[in-house]
Formats: sequence, structure tokens, C-alpha cells
Amino acid sequence: MSEPDFDETNAAAPTPAFEKLPPQLLSRFADYGVIEDTTEGDILFQAGRDRQQLYVVQDGVVEMLRYEPGADSAAVVVRYGAGDVVGELALLTGQTSFVTARVAEAGRVRRVDASEFRRLMNSETELSDELLRVLSARRDVLSTGAVAKTIEIIGDAHSGGSLALRTYAARHRIPHVWLEAGTPEAETRLEEAGLTGADLPLVYSAKGIFPRTTPGELAYVLGLTYPADARDVDLVVIGAGPGGMAAAVYGASEGLDTIVLDSTGVGGQAAASSRIENYLGFPSGISGAELLENSALQAEKFGAQIYAPCTVAGLDVSTGAVVLSLSDGTRMTPRATVIATGARYRALPLERWSEFEATSIYYAATDIEVREVAGEAVVVVGGANSAGQAALHLAASGNEVTLISRSPLRKSMSSYLADRLASHPSITVEEGAQVSKLHGGSTLSAVDVTNGEGTRMLACRGLFCFAGAQPETLWESVVETDAKGFILTDNDLADYVSSPEGGGTWGALGRTPLAFETSIPTVFAVGDARRGSMKRVAAAVGEGASAVHSVHRALGGAS
Repeated sequence: MSEPDFDETNAAAPTPAFEKLPPQLLSRFADYGVIEDTTEGDILFQAGRDRQQLYVVQDGVVEMLRYEPGADSAAVVVRYGAGDVVGELALLTGQTSFVTARVAEAGRVRRVDASEFRRLMNSETELSDELLRVLSARRDVLSTGAVAKTIEIIGDAHSGGSLALRTYAARHRIPHVWLEAGTPEAETRLEEAGLTGADLPLVYSAKGIFPRTTPGELAYVLGLTYPADARDVDLVVIGAGPGGMAAAVYGASEGLDTIVLDSTGVGGQAAASSRIENYLGFPSGISGAELLENSALQAEKFGAQIYAPCTVAGLDVSTGAVVLSLSDGTRMTPRATVIATGARYRALPLERWSEFEATSIYYAATDIEVREVAGEAVVVVGGANSAGQAALHLAASGNEVTLISRSPLRKSMSSYLADRLASHPSITVEEGAQVSKLHGGSTLSAVDVTNGEGTRMLACRGLFCFAGAQPETLWESVVETDAKGFILTDNDLADYVSSPEGGGTWGALGRTPLAFETSIPTVFAVGDARRGSMKRVAAAVGEGASAVHSVHRALGGAS
């Protein structure tokens, strides 16, 4: 049985991304979709314009074409023949297609639309698992090879806006090519568009040219923003970190119509972790970004929909129902809500901090950030696991690292990490110290470090800040929180439930708050946003999964 013809000039070998499915699995498609005749030249879906549908070629040939800026015609990436499945991971994610599918030789196809595809994924275990494997592998190949040029992002590596856009594209596995400002190819694109460096970051795509683009605008181009006319759902999860994604996976897999909203993108703080070694089941470790990327794919497999960036601007209960307001004015009334917004690393109260944030201060240490300071001396601020993981990743990439912590590392860091930091030849640990001043021109060149013995200047090219996580404060005026803004849940609400303010609400329900339930019935909180959380990925995942059990109980679906 022959494989689809694949253009290997710009991509890796076609296996397993473009291999045929076994005959016994192909036969399972017979219960889904409809057979349609095709004519040469028919467009099944178009890059940048259409949402994908799944096609199984019965007879004839279908070509996958890539869009390439500046080219007179689209190039053929792969040719599909009888028995081949035409489609890409956008089938699950809801993104507009990154490729165009065109009929090269007339024949017939089986078309499986979005609703039929969802029915198939829910009903056919073996087929859905194989499709997930193939589609994911196909995205990996296309993201680094022939189709990557579907989207070009042109920007300045030292610009915060460009870094945010590039990080968003990477976390959402969006096939793209990065063009550094000032390179000949970047200058050519700007000249073609009649734009200048003031218009960066720029997105050049099949759907158009978008100057000064933000992650939100790119999401809109790709069809990843929440549709204003969307239906209300059973469960809205606010936040796409470990706790939120666990709630999404368990909610969707247990039959709840589930969506996830996040103001930046999938991953939360965990995505900033270059390596997590104490997460159950991964003895060799896994990066936070990869863990959350897999979690998103798993949630989408079960039917959850993820929209990011999509900011929840308010939560209103004045009418008796829980109403969520999005930043664009859209209002939603889900049956239940899980708040999983986590915490954010705080800026240090230093002069010029915001200035250097745009060029030299980072709140993550993924490969994208590390490339910007390759081989340079850097400072990491913080004393928890995230800081330790960042320091090790930077040192492994050739950087000389100074880790600065106000308190002893073993107070908040796992022992294995503290031991590795202490023994690493490229890492210097300074406990009981703090950064007290920043130096440099347009980029950071040095910091002052103050400890009990005085202050000294330390040369550094970048500062990675993992200090003082603070909860998101949106909820303080709506749900009960502690003095630091962390959300109170279940047993911590005993005083509130017995008070005149809260007693009426809970007395009318005839129950007390369930596990992870906040002061508002059917609104739950998990992960770092909740008081008493362990601030560990595994703990957040456990809370997200457990909260779904409480959601079912609150909605009357479980005892």
C-alpha cells in the first residue's frame, strides 16, 4: 500500500504524519459523514479562510497546498489518493486551516463535518486515538517544514510585544516562521507591505497583513476568539493552567459541555517551567509547555473548546444567576464556573523595571526567552521550584547564572532542585539577598545585589523573575478572599456561611459549600488562586479533577 506523495524539500520524512490508516480503522468511517463527488479544481477548504472538515478520499486525488507570501501560486505539499485521510490538527482546535485542500483529479470523498467528527471522536476509541496520533504528528511536521510559512511573524527579539506574539504562537502550536527585524527577508516583507519598523510586530498570512499585531488579534485571524453568538454551556473554566486544564479534561470527558477561557494562552505559570521532574509518570521530566500542550489536546479530544486570549472582565450575581462578562462585552451564563486563574509573578519595586521589561526582564525561561540571552550572564530571582528549574535550564544552555533568593531555598524549593543548584558549576546561589537596582541603556547590563554584607554590582544581560506570586484580583469584590486576595473555598467559608450575609444564600440551598466551592454557589476555585493550595503542578491537577466531582453534585448529577 503506497503512502501519499510528500514534498520533502522543506519538511521532514512523511512517516507517521502522512501514513495511511489500517484498513480495519478506515472501514469505521462508513458510519460517519456523507459521500460527495468531486471535480478537478474543487476547493475543499482554503488556508486562512475556512475551518477544516475531515475528508477520506474514496477515488481521485486531493492536493494539500501551502500559502507562501510573495509567491505567484501555492506550492503542493502532499497528494492524497484513495484511502488517505485529509485533515490537520485544526479539526480539533477550531483554528482556521493553515493549508488549502484542492481536488487534483476528480473522484469521490467522504466528508465528515464538525458535528460528525465530534461524534466519531466520542464513539470510536481506536479510530479516534489513531487520528489524534496522526493529526498531532502532522502538525509537528507542518509547523517546522513545508507549511510553516503560512504565517510569518516579523518582529524585534528585544520587543515585549514581539515576544508575546511569538510565545502565543509557540504555545498554540501555530505553524509560523519568525523573521527577525533587520534581516533581508524581513525588510523585503515590510517593503512589499509598504510598512516600516514602527509597524512591528507584523503578521503576514493567507488572510492578510496585520501590522502591530497582538496575540488577541492573531487569535481572531485564526478563529480562536470566543464567538459572540455562542451558546451557554454547562461549565466555563477560567484559566488554562494545570488546574484549569484538568477541570476541562474531566468535565468534557464526563459529559459536560465545557469551554476554557484564558487571558493569555494555554499553560499558565507551569508553561514557564523548562523542566518538571517530580510530576508523576514522567521519570525523565517534562517541560511545562509540553505538559500543558498535551493537556489542551486531551481536553479538545473530549470536546472542550479553548479560547485564548479571552479575558473574563467580571462576574455578576446581582440577578441571581452567575453571569460572566468578557472584555469585549460578551456575556455568558454557564451552569457552573471553575476559577483557575492562578497567580502571577510580581514586578519588583525598582526604578526602570517597566522599561527593562520590554527588553531584558522575563517571567518565563522557555527556549524562546533563553535564545535571547544565549551565552550571557543572567540573574534569576526567586526561591521556589520555578526559579530553580529556570536556573538549571539557563545553565544547561551555556549561561552563567546567579540565583538570588530572599530566603533559604529549602524553605520553598524541592530538595532535589536545591541539591542540583548547589552542585552546578555554572550556577551561583545567593540566599538572603535581593536585587536593589537596575543598570543599562536600552537593555539591562547589570544589577545591584544587596545582602547583609552590603551591596555590589553584578553584570548580567537578562533578569528572570519568579518572585512573589500574587493571585489575580478580579474576584476580590465578588467572592470571599483572604487578606492577600486568595479565594476562600469549602471549609474556609464556615464563618461566612454562618454570617447574616452568607447564611441566607446557603440556608436556602440547604447545604454548605462543596469541596472547592467558593462563597457563590456553583462557582469553584482551584490551583494557585485558592487559599491553601500547595503551589505544585500535581496538586493543581488533582484539584481541577476533584472540583468537577463537586460541579456534578452542585448541578444535581452526582451524590
